[in-house]
Amino acid sequence: MNRLSFFIFRTILSACLAVVFSASPASAQPPNVLFIAVDDLNDWVSVCGGHPQAKTPHLERFVDSGAMVFQNAHCPGPVCGPSRSALLSGFMPSRTGIYGNSQNMRDAALVRAHATLPEYFSKHGYVTLSMGKIFHKHATPRGSDEGHWAFDQWERALPGSGVDRKKITSRDQNLIHGKAGPPTKYSRSGGSEFAWGPTVGGKAQTRDYRIAQWAAEQFSRNYEKPFFLAVGISRPHLPFFVPQEFFDLYDPETFRAPEIRENDLDDIVKSSRQKKFKPSDDYLWLKENGLIDEAARAYMAACSYADACLGVIFEGLEKSGHAEDTVVMVWGDHGWHLGEKLRYRKATGWSESTRVPLLVRLPEMKIRQDCERAVNLIDLYPTLIEVCGLPTKPELDGRSFGPLLADPTRNWKHAAVTVMGHGAASVRDGRWRYLIYSDGTEELYDLDADPMEWTNLLVRRNPERKAMVKKLQALLPQEFADPVPSPGREEMGKLKKKAKTLDDSIAESRDLGRLR
Repeated sequence: MNRLSFFIFRTILSACLAVVFSASPASAQPPNVLFIAVDDLNDWVSVCGGHPQAKTPHLERFVDSGAMVFQNAHCPGPVCGPSRSALLSGFMPSRTGIYGNSQNMRDAALVRAHATLPEYFSKHGYVTLSMGKIFHKHATPRGSDEGHWAFDQWERALPGSGVDRKKITSRDQNLIHGKAGPPTKYSRSGGSEFAWGPTVGGKAQTRDYRIAQWAAEQFSRNYEKPFFLAVGISRPHLPFFVPQEFFDLYDPETFRAPEIRENDLDDIVKSSRQKKFKPSDDYLWLKENGLIDEAARAYMAACSYADACLGVIFEGLEKSGHAEDTVVMVWGDHGWHLGEKLRYRKATGWSESTRVPLLVRLPEMKIRQDCERAVNLIDLYPTLIEVCGLPTKPELDGRSFGPLLADPTRNWKHAAVTVMGHGAASVRDGRWRYLIYSDGTEELYDLDADPMEWTNLLVRRNPERKAMVKKLQALLPQEFADPVPSPGREEMGKLKKKAKTLDDSIAESRDLGRLR
């Protein structure tokens, strides 16, 4: 029996699961870990039953050859920084005070005292290595913080080819297919540029594809210890600049965005009875230019490009022979709106923003399995500890979903919580979605009857809903840590000028012998 089986046997047996593995020598090493993050990947990928026209064949092949798809997985925070900070530290945003992208997780007291996920594996006998975005990037007074300090070996990704400026479509620049669009009120910039277009050259010259090739090469190395390989794929994060071949997968004449209801925000109201939300500039610009379907097609092209990069990594793993002793986790850091709720991007507590692809393979898995139980990315840290046989870390906020890896249909009473900000949170169980904001605005959706969350059941105070609301409220954080201070705009500008090189001083403060 391979070396992984003994450790799964030990952990699952201790959890009283009804799974039996063969014995293995006590000297066997724990399994390797392949840990893949895909930035802004939502549930449109084919294995999650998302968009009916999605083409993600490498994910399909990976799953069909033996993996579990968690169909009700959600993020701890609905933007990159809070979500990644939570799953990598093991502590929810409501405990660390990391609610936004401008806040550095290292400024949180909990993170300063505890080992992050890769540090914990390094502390317990693994060699850890990484390329691509795993931690959220920050500027510091001494350079750039890219999470490099958390790994034994960290490699900076090579730059990719540029975009064909003659074919770019950009809301920020008010460009449509490389030409100026009609005058608009909605082109003001905010966040990442909302743009798409084909790159110059093929996929071999792109950044993510080079990252994937690097990752595939790591499997052929000789390791004296088990390895923890973390790989970050940046697409489909904005802008959607990918090779033309991936746009060509989708016929512009037939590709369609999901149904959008113009009155979708009408039943989300404050205590003053005023509507809480309005359509975003992204949505209004795309609508006035008839580009809603084209934007969805561009996002899907970026997803198919990411899928091709994953295919390179999966192939490298299979050819190396390490597939038989490696645990694989593939995850998106949060969801992404594509017109639903009259908006794009992320940063909400609705399912389009919180639901993520989460795929897990243990070497014993030979067929595809789907799990409908609610889990959260905050659970990745304790789950990997369990399946790899590392010492338990009870301080972590998440819980191991190891029992579901043994039996995806088992009874599971847990829900998935997403923290949108100080005093604002959302919870999803097997059927219901409940949201509450810092101003007291509430929403409740019955996902069995209303999977698109079109009808807020709390727009009218129905006494029959009080018990459900009370039950779901009890699952949310009862206290929220004060927000960790973040640099002001002027200070941030100064820091970014110094962030051209890595801040090598950070590792000095991360003494593994002292970190819990």
